[in-house]
Amino acid sequence: METGGSWCVCALGRGPDDLIATERFPTRDPEATIERILGFFGAPGRPRPSAVGVGAFGPLELDERSPQWGRVLATTPKPDWAGAAIGPALRDGLGVPVALETDVGAAAFGELRWGAGQGADTICYLTVGTGIGAGIVRGGRAVHGLLHPEAGHLRIPRDRARDPFPGACPFHGDCWEGLASGRALRERWGEEPETLSDAHAAWPLEAGYLAAGILAIVMIASPHRVIVGGGVGQRPGLLARIRPELARLLGGYPDRPELRGDLSGYLVAPTLGDRAGVLGGFALAEGLLVD
Repeated sequence: METGGSWCVCALGRGPDDLIATERFPTRDPEATIERILGFFGAPGRPRPSAVGVGAFGPLELDERSPQWGRVLATTPKPDWAGAAIGPALRDGLGVPVALETDVGAAAFGELRWGAGQGADTICYLTVGTGIGAGIVRGGRAVHGLLHPEAGHLRIPRDRARDPFPGACPFHGDCWEGLASGRALRERWGEEPETLSDAHAAWPLEAGYLAAGILAIVMIASPHRVIVGGGVGQRPGLLARIRPELARLLGGYPDRPELRGDLSGYLVAPTLGDRAGVLGGFALAEGLLVD
């Protein structure tokens, strides 16, 4: 299942070709939302799940050793969810194991299992929408440390003469998310990103910023494939603008087969669309049962 900032999607099944039931409803306050999720999985006549995988908006405490595991942290843009114990509430309410990931992390698992990440050992799923987030999976496991990856807050180079916009991030101003997210596009240009024409000056600038952030991910996480999703990320023609800019920034280093040529097999679009997160929940639950 996936709990987004605006919508929740619950699904019962084993994969994209084995769906028993699905339901989509608005994300409300924590108590009402969790109650509805529990009602979905406990509906009369419906099979009970053996395990549940959740992709949730964050930031989240994902360290299972922490007494705060499964809680939404205080820096969330939905202040009424700060401290909400979504992981424990579902585990205790359903009486089954629960695997919790960020929404973008769950999408990475979905694409790895059934989508554009198949066959790769290490992938990065990047979502560019209202914000920017990244989920990195290596060897079948999510990459976590002090927290899950917060790639949107990378600091990237910028030309202030070309782009005097101060940035839209409330924490860092002109970090990657502050310069290249949907919110940044809207605040910089005074229009919703989807209304900007293909010839608008926004898109060469956006492609450059996205290429700069992806370069940092390539150099640090060294993924075998980068998948770019999200409302802005899936803008028609945007990947075709980013690839040559990324190749220019790479400058031929590192010299790996995946990073040669036009990068069309390396920097790719998701194939699961908006189902990546909820299907990633299936993959997370599957991992609990295998382990």
